[in-house]
Amino acid sequence: MAAPNNLITIGDAPRDIEQHRVTQLPVLVLHAHSSCNCRCVMCDIWKTKDSHAFQSADLQPHLESIRQLGVRWVVLSGGEPLLNNEWPQLCSLLRREGIRLTLLTTGLLLARHAAQVAELFDDIIVSLDGPEQIHDAIRRVDKAFALLQRGVDAVRKQRSSLKITARATIQKANHAHLCETLAAAKQLKLNGVSFLAADLTSEAFNRPLGWSTNRQSEVALTVEEVAILETEIACLITENREDLDSGYIAESPEKLRRIARHFRAHLGLDRSESPRCNAPWTSAVIETDGTVRPCFFHPPIGNIHHSSLEEVINGREALTFRSRLDIPTNSICQRCVCSLNYRS
Repeated sequence: MAAPNNLITIGDAPRDIEQHRVTQLPVLVLHAHSSCNCRCVMCDIWKTKDSHAFQSADLQPHLESIRQLGVRWVVLSGGEPLLNNEWPQLCSLLRREGIRLTLLTTGLLLARHAAQVAELFDDIIVSLDGPEQIHDAIRRVDKAFALLQRGVDAVRKQRSSLKITARATIQKANHAHLCETLAAAKQLKLNGVSFLAADLTSEAFNRPLGWSTNRQSEVALTVEEVAILETEIACLITENREDLDSGYIAESPEKLRRIARHFRAHLGLDRSESPRCNAPWTSAVIETDGTVRPCFFHPPIGNIHHSSLEEVINGREALTFRSRLDIPTNSICQRCVCSLNYRS
């Protein structure tokens, strides 16, 4: 991890770090598998050479910490969680603790596992990059959209009431198709759709050295493309008021406009602005090798193979990090595309 971004190692720890001790950690993101079954242009997870799965034996020693920290919601992410052969066992362990379970998935394996998915998860978030042709091109998987539709239909047959929504990552290949993406979500009979900007600069998603300028340009927008995106967002807002008001579109108009400002800031045409976020105080991310991060983008604060989850969350490294983190001025936060402002 590059030293300039690692706030944990800078200077002496403030004397008031104990006020940043976490007594309630309601949200936990668990990377169930390190690999993915898509080859998306805006993500490098699929490029990993090693395939690791988070096992139920890895989770078992930390159930007491999960109870102590009051975890109420676990999101199974990755990579693709359904590539993990033990995902049902992981879910069963967590369900016995009364924890809400969300599956974050490409959707390609939903049909194969429809019965167990419908039984074990409280809701599902699928990746959706646009209408069929664009979705398939971005995923770089033949008939990805058709596989997604088949999977959603299969889960619905098992449990029609299960909430299934989509998350669309906006980038060069789909910036002109937000309204069509909304239509695609309805075609799939989903319960809603969320839009976020592609991450361009962080070391997350199997990018330990970040992206080069040339690599960023494959995903980022040009000045002309930002203008097209702004027009598309305006149309999405003005022509779909009912979907905004009902929450079918998860973001408010202001949050949708912020997507365009993200790309403008990357071009130096606007200032970067941190979103409202309390993720480091209300959530944590556990990677397949046991690494714990305060969110997807910030440096690790420990590893659950060396300490209990509670010891990691409230260890000196984590306390120092939280005490030093000033979200409005932090450069990582200013470029964040996926914030959490949790309210119980």
